[in-house]
Amino acid sequence: MQNKITTVVFDLGGVLIDHHPEVVFLKEFKGDQAKTDWFLNTVCTAEWNLGQDAGRTIEEANRLKIAEFPEYEKQILMYYGNWEHMCVGSIEGTLAIFEALKKTKQYKLYALTNFSSETFPKALKLFPYLNTFDGRVVSAEEKEIKPFDKIYQILFERFDFDPTNAVFIDDKLENIEAAIRNGMHGIHFKSPEQLAKELSLFGVSY
Repeated sequence: MQNKITTVVFDLGGVLIDHHPEVVFLKEFKGDQAKTDWFLNTVCTAEWNLGQDAGRTIEEANRLKIAEFPEYEKQILMYYGNWEHMCVGSIEGTLAIFEALKKTKQYKLYALTNFSSETFPKALKLFPYLNTFDGRVVSAEEKEIKPFDKIYQILFERFDFDPTNAVFIDDKLENIEAAIRNGMHGIHFKSPEQLAKELSLFGVSY
């Protein structure tokens, strides 16, 4: 028999925060989608961004990338210089679920996120509800990132809960697979509607 869920853990970007770097660069490249895609897949890549989530400073990240692509110095500096503009809003359906879960007072709600320690304070200002979690683990502050096991163990130990009583929501499958490997249940987020349905399958009500 499945353990009763008492803890719900949310990823942030792609689950609660609608973050789209292409918004900034599509404007910079005058609507050229191919150029925008090339830039984000070749210059300011997801892998490069993950380095900041793991604790590298933005200054160091920019220095390394400008050395590699000096002709794109302006655009590289725009990535974090215009970071707030990439956050186009909240994913409202997920936010509604989060708020409803909070109102029940039946669940502990935590955030487990890969995030730069320099941009996270900006996110707290843009999205004040991030301050209302029962606790959070931010990768850059720990110098550990998903999907590696250590960050999940930090979460369990810091907030002293049994992972078998918890469900983790993330938009990246590898992070869900890691959560399951570490004893949690997992929901691979695709939409608020799918999230609501899968939470109900775990007996989570709100």
